[in-house]
Amino acid sequence: MPPPAHTVFLKIRIAEGKRDAFLAFLREAIPFYERGGDSRMRLLADPNDPMQFIEVVEYFTDEAKARGEHEVQNDPETIEYLQRWRALLDGPPTVEYWAEATGDVKG
Repeated sequence: MPPPAHTVFLKIRIAEGKRDAFLAFLREAIPFYERGGDSRMRLLADPNDPMQFIEVVEYFTDEAKARGEHEVQNDPETIEYLQRWRALLDGPPTVEYWAEATGDVKG
């Protein structure tokens, strides 16, 4: 599989007492978000803080990223998932967008 064209990092802290609900939610949500086949979600856990995570969303094409951005703003089902996700967090996420650049340094 080629590297993703775009990667979004969502640094989050889970609200007290909601860790199990968060993990259960992701078991449901990840297949929904990956349904198009051109994106992937991963989860990184802070080994020193069981309530701190980074969700990694990888888009393998520019089109997948554009579709994901459109769905976040316009698709009722995606919006409902995001509302449920936010209810599990202890504050807003820190969001970072990164683009693949390995091709710039490899010949």
